Amino acid sequence: MDTAHLTTARHSLAHILAMAVKERFPDARFGIGPAIENGFYYDIELPAGTTLTSEDLATLTKRMRALVTTPLTFTHKEVSADEARALFTDNPYKTELINEYANEGRTLSVYTSGDFTDLCEGPHVATTADIDPESFILTTVAGAYWRGNENNAMLTRVYGLAFETKEALDTHITLTEEAKKRDHRKIGKEMELFMLSPEVGSGLPLWLPNGAIVRTELEAFLREEQRRRGYLPVYTPHIGNLNLYKRSGHYPYYSDSQFPPLTYVDDTGKEEQYLLKPMNCPHHHTMYANAPHSYRELPIRYAEFGTVYRHEQSGELNGLTRARGFTQDDSHIYCRPDQLVDELCNAIDLTRFVFNTLGFDKVQTRLSLHDPENQEKYGGTPDVWEQAEKDVKEAADKMGIEYFIGIGEASFYGPKIDFIVKDALGREWQLGTVQVDYVMPERFDLFYIGQDGAKHRPVIIHRAPFGSMERFMGVLIEHTAGNFPLWLAPEQARILPIGEGHHAYAETIRVALHDARLRVSVDGDNETLGKRIRNAKTTKIPYTIVIGDAEVANNSVTLESRDKGKVGELSVDALLARLTEEITARKQS
Repeated sequence: MDTAHLTTARHSLAHILAMAVKERFPDARFGIGPAIENGFYYDIELPAGTTLTSEDLATLTKRMRALVTTPLTFTHKEVSADEARALFTDNPYKTELINEYANEGRTLSVYTSGDFTDLCEGPHVATTADIDPESFILTTVAGAYWRGNENNAMLTRVYGLAFETKEALDTHITLTEEAKKRDHRKIGKEMELFMLSPEVGSGLPLWLPNGAIVRTELEAFLREEQRRRGYLPVYTPHIGNLNLYKRSGHYPYYSDSQFPPLTYVDDTGKEEQYLLKPMNCPHHHTMYANAPHSYRELPIRYAEFGTVYRHEQSGELNGLTRARGFTQDDSHIYCRPDQLVDELCNAIDLTRFVFNTLGFDKVQTRLSLHDPENQEKYGGTPDVWEQAEKDVKEAADKMGIEYFIGIGEASFYGPKIDFIVKDALGREWQLGTVQVDYVMPERFDLFYIGQDGAKHRPVIIHRAPFGSMERFMGVLIEHTAGNFPLWLAPEQARILPIGEGHHAYAETIRVALHDARLRVSVDGDNETLGKRIRNAKTTKIPYTIVIGDAEVANNSVTLESRDKGKVGELSVDALLARLTEEITARKQS
């Protein structure tokens, strides 16, 4: 079953749901019932005092399967507005839609299946024999205002899942349950990685020590790799004058998603407006413009872990993956036009290296281009965009990456290469990005002195492999289920002395590992060894080190891996060599 057919089947199942509800609650009135991602829903006004339980959903699912098995056909008929009003005279929701569609001059139609008729433009399956009766299930009930307006009636929204086959449905349900277990908000709380506080503010995560360790390691990893590749570290403030963002065009282009300007009046009465930094770019461009540059100096690569702020809607906030304050691993590369393709290739190579190191081996690449039918949405002229998109394609081809085109996905100042990773559950996340910018050099009057002694415009590459530290961390937590590789783990090893007489030796091992820069602790509680091992695994610590009489006598340890089970007895030197080599190589678990 192709995507279009599956969407049609899901739409038809929404009608079958309405049939089953109507049989059970004859006075029920219906709003809309569309197909959605992974299934369908219907908004329903149930009789006063009626609520649906999980048992009701099971009963309705059973009835829907019986109706599908009948099988039923869907008959289409175009009707006039008056005919439609007569059919739905007791339904204010359908009547509202009929009047609206009639005023717009739209053709009205109904679909009939069995003795149930619904206002609908279709399409539907010809017969429910095309639907596997075991391929769908009703899952949840929620409240929903009619047409999403809180001033309207609250309806009951019944959700269902639907796939091509029972096997596909079961797989989706299994993955959904696993996703709940891997939810970064749940694991973040259990592992004490981060927290959110209403006192601090919605969408403003606080990194707890364990999470800060992971983030610090990620930043150190990228900083070192950037140093090797010739990047220069910079720092910029958290706010900027509003005029800076007007010049760049970020204000008003992104004004809907920015915090409102802050008005400041100094002691002389002078008024200035500032903005919480929504982007690092204008600050970096200002730094480049601070001094003249020769063609010999280029490329210049500025890099910063810069915190920015966006006023995301409260309903869109989601732990670390959608926050109002977040830190971007931002870099801006200023290069000559003849250097552009090579610099794009280098940025692509760095992004791939980051993903490979962190275990994301399924990566799609999208070339995000502008929509020529909506040119006013973008800065720059059509010929500038044509050149920029040509350069991006050339770099992608030179690197041998497979890509698909996303028309209208470009930023307002240039085309970009977006990296979309698949996590362990097969979900897709847009993370890293590499963007070309011919617009900002004009707006900020950036130049370099060419070999001919004249001024020339540089080209800018915006580049962020992680995208944002918060979002990347949220995805990484869910990808690994919190089982970080050794080099990232907040606590890398836990030493478990079996008895009181082994504590002194355990402390000697702890000091040796600590001096080798490992994050290690001793658990000498009076619990059984088995329980302490289980506690360490529950806390997702990569290694446990057991100390007993034999280990003390042999000046050794017994090592157990979180992921691979018992390793065996090792000398202290062998233990240090094994762990430090695994950390240095940044091996995956």
